[in-house]
Amino acid sequence: MYELLDKVNFPVDIKNFSIEELKQLCAEIREYMIECCATNPGHLGSSLGAVELIVGFHYVYNAPSDKIVFDVGHQAYAHKIITGRKELFRKNRKKDGISGFTRMAESEYDAFGAGHSSTSISAALGLASAAMIRGRKEKVVALIGDGALSGGLAFEGLNNAGNSKADLLVIINDNNISIDKNIGALHEHLLKLTTDPTYNKIKTHIWNRIGEGKFRKAMQEMVISAKSTLVKKSGGDLFEAMGFRYFGPVDGNDIGQVIHILGKLKELKGPLILHTITTKGKGFAPAEEDQTAWHAPGMFDPLTGKRIAPAGHKESRYQDVFGEVLLELARKDKRIVGITPAMASGCGMNILAKEIPGRFFDVGIEEEHAVTFAAGLAAAGMKPFCNIYSSFSQRAYDQIIHDVALQKLGVVLCFDRAGLVGEDGATHHGSFDLAAYRSIPGTVIAAPRDETELKSMMFTASKWDDGPFIIRYPRGYGEGIAWRETDFEELAPGKGEKMLDGATVAVICAGPVANRAYEAAVRIGAETGKNPAIYNIRYIKPVDEAILGEAARNSDIIVTIEDGCTKGGLFGAVSEYIAERGLGNKVIPMGIPDRFIGQGTQKELRAECGYDSESIYSTLKKLMEE
Repeated sequence: MYELLDKVNFPVDIKNFSIEELKQLCAEIREYMIECCATNPGHLGSSLGAVELIVGFHYVYNAPSDKIVFDVGHQAYAHKIITGRKELFRKNRKKDGISGFTRMAESEYDAFGAGHSSTSISAALGLASAAMIRGRKEKVVALIGDGALSGGLAFEGLNNAGNSKADLLVIINDNNISIDKNIGALHEHLLKLTTDPTYNKIKTHIWNRIGEGKFRKAMQEMVISAKSTLVKKSGGDLFEAMGFRYFGPVDGNDIGQVIHILGKLKELKGPLILHTITTKGKGFAPAEEDQTAWHAPGMFDPLTGKRIAPAGHKESRYQDVFGEVLLELARKDKRIVGITPAMASGCGMNILAKEIPGRFFDVGIEEEHAVTFAAGLAAAGMKPFCNIYSSFSQRAYDQIIHDVALQKLGVVLCFDRAGLVGEDGATHHGSFDLAAYRSIPGTVIAAPRDETELKSMMFTASKWDDGPFIIRYPRGYGEGIAWRETDFEELAPGKGEKMLDGATVAVICAGPVANRAYEAAVRIGAETGKNPAIYNIRYIKPVDEAILGEAARNSDIIVTIEDGCTKGGLFGAVSEYIAERGLGNKVIPMGIPDRFIGQGTQKELRAECGYDSESIYSTLKKLMEE
């Protein structure tokens, strides 16, 4: 069905294509991506916009010897399709299928894994420096875009790379993030001039003849100043000041332009910046018209673009509960502000942004800044709610310790997508937050078991001013409770609840898994006449020692269940309590085991890790029988 794409299995297969054939190939890759993503959802918009840049790289360069590092990895669909994974792409992001991001273990063409953002320049500089040390001729390209350039790590990489002698090309895939547009015909003329091989040969010869010293430095500063005046109104002067030679902007969706300039830049030495302008969602009208919605649109009709809504849910999503409750709290307390690192709609904070925009801050993909910014607000008497996806919060670990906890500032950190998130896989699972933050002195860590507890914990946190107050909750839908009709209740940190009385086996749970444990226990009781005791711990820190003491007295075996890594999480807290007191109870963990978990649906992955509903039931029943 695809005249050219059917002939392409690896990059070598496109080397002899004409420009017209490459245009057709790009169109067919887009059609294939749309076809696959219509029934197997993924990050569509970004990858549609990056097709020509990827095809151009593989046409001009010789991968896998030459290397391309993606940032963020969800731009890389075209790369996967033409590097031996065309058929596998139909199972993109599915359990036991290929990853939705680049992954070194998956293909030799994936030079570096990329699930989080802003990593490409630092990683590519490492690859380029290694090539230089080993005397290899390979070229290294970093393709950064879709907001990733706003991350602090990207600027750290630029700062270091610009001061190096490494042969590194950074391609900025600018799809309307923060860099200005093309400045016109004069710029096009100067672009041709600055990439001309004769010009660059003469320039290099002149610099070599001048040699090192003050005169050369003065001349270079004069050239930079002149070029900045004429060409760099689009932002290139910033990169030149950091030590890069800047080229562009060019039309990154024009395969002819892309190949022409990549061919020129391939012959140049040192750190280079190529600024390209692309359209997110390119080639699919609905995705071009609503770029936010089509970033990851779910299922849709590939012909009409009509999005197919998932099966109806009576339950609210946890992100919607967070958004509505935050707005309600902010109406009552003028100290409350919301902060998100580029996840306003994903976390539900767009609800606050719409009604009270002056107290909403989207800081871009800058988790570290988001936390310290929140700390500054708290130091000035405000009450910041900073919402970060659990996995991304790891990037701000130092700021949470030094800028918030050490200074006992009342920042509320809401970790959305805690636990197993599903198809985005290992880089996005919120596996480590319980273990990571439980060791920080003065930190409260809450895990609501349903929508009402999330609402009340947010209310409790709004009144807490003695250090960080972390609330972590999963991706997806809640329990279907009529939480909007319930009143706010202050849930004291360190106080849990007994959900079901029992004996012999005690089950201590954190988060919505408490509901699955309760259901399993009731089922076991109906079948056998006896059931385990079920506790909802609510707070992992401070932990409810009264509950732990009761469980230890009344049960030989204590089972902990958590939607997080068992090493250091709730299992760690309970085991420490038992060990410190020399008690003889056996503690059995259920949760995410000590390994990285791949992609799949949340249901599939919980079953794989052994804490889905059936696993909880069968494990508890077996323990009760024993």
